Amino acid sequence: MPLDHLHFQGLRNLPSVTWQPGAHVNLIFGDNGSGKTSLLEGLHILGMGRSFRTRQLKHAITHDQDALTLFGRLAGEPPLPLGVERRRDADGLNVRVAGEKIDRIAELARHLPMQLINPDAFRLIEGAPAARREFLDWGVFYVYPDFFDVWRRARRALKHRNALLRHDRIDEQSLALWSRELARWSDRLDAMRSDWMARFSGVFNATLAELIDLPDLSLRYHRGWDKSRPLEEILLESVATDRQMKFTQQGPQRADLRLRMGRYPASEVLSRGQQKLVVSAMKLAQGRLLEQEGRHRCLYLIDDLAAELDEQHRRAFCRLLEQMNCQTFLTGIEPASLEGHWGIDTDVKRFHVKQGRLAGTADGTMTREHQ
Repeated sequence: MPLDHLHFQGLRNLPSVTWQPGAHVNLIFGDNGSGKTSLLEGLHILGMGRSFRTRQLKHAITHDQDALTLFGRLAGEPPLPLGVERRRDADGLNVRVAGEKIDRIAELARHLPMQLINPDAFRLIEGAPAARREFLDWGVFYVYPDFFDVWRRARRALKHRNALLRHDRIDEQSLALWSRELARWSDRLDAMRSDWMARFSGVFNATLAELIDLPDLSLRYHRGWDKSRPLEEILLESVATDRQMKFTQQGPQRADLRLRMGRYPASEVLSRGQQKLVVSAMKLAQGRLLEQEGRHRCLYLIDDLAAELDEQHRRAFCRLLEQMNCQTFLTGIEPASLEGHWGIDTDVKRFHVKQGRLAGTADGTMTREHQ
């Protein structure tokens, strides 16, 4: 279900904003510093409960406001309202779905799956494994309804085992218990991740081929421990070294998605433009897989698509978006960077942002045109 109504208040440099986005492609243009990325940030907070620009959400509140309030409505019968509030003088978020307060951000995220492609997206290739695990688990979360509970139990067991490893005197019986518990839930977590990877690989390869020709690129899942041995056995044998390190060295917390060009890490071989296309293929493939599974429609936030990409690859990217049954928000400085890439039947809605304000008609939209 696409968002058909949005209201943001107290967000960055934006005044109170009310707008009605289109169900498919939404183009947002404006100068640097005009507020384009802030609009995407508001959408990200509304769906994920966190910002992609700051770890402290209070820093996203307008300096003379007491709170940040974001509201969105998912179209449907009946429509589904979503709301997020962060007050400057309080900790945590006030989150509501269909008017009911919820305690877990995971419940909010389930209603509004989204992927972000922005200038920081290179971290998915160049950065630490944590970013790739998050990407991996995002997909598993939407395919397996019980994933979050399994992930939470594995994390709890890991936390308890690490706490015991930091003690000068270890209760061997408790350590063995939490080692078994960690192995139990890790095996279930690994099974879900492995199954998701088997489904994802084909979709990713097909998506990548439509964007760029990189026949030597491979994407592999590594579970975080020796694939030939049970984790419980490894944990029991590694107690001594884990005690020296004061943390569990092997387990699902070390899982990774490894990208290679032949024998070399992709980050050492690919240009910036190639990396952006690979990351884009990974993120677009997430949405395509969800559509194939018939589970969800993914929302895409794409900040400055034109950066690092020439016109040929921008066209290929936009062609993929056209084929997907998803809602997309794309930003750019110059309209020419994104215009002319859409088919005549594509529903495209345009917005112009100037000094934090959406220019156009009363509801904030520009006149709809078709290319």
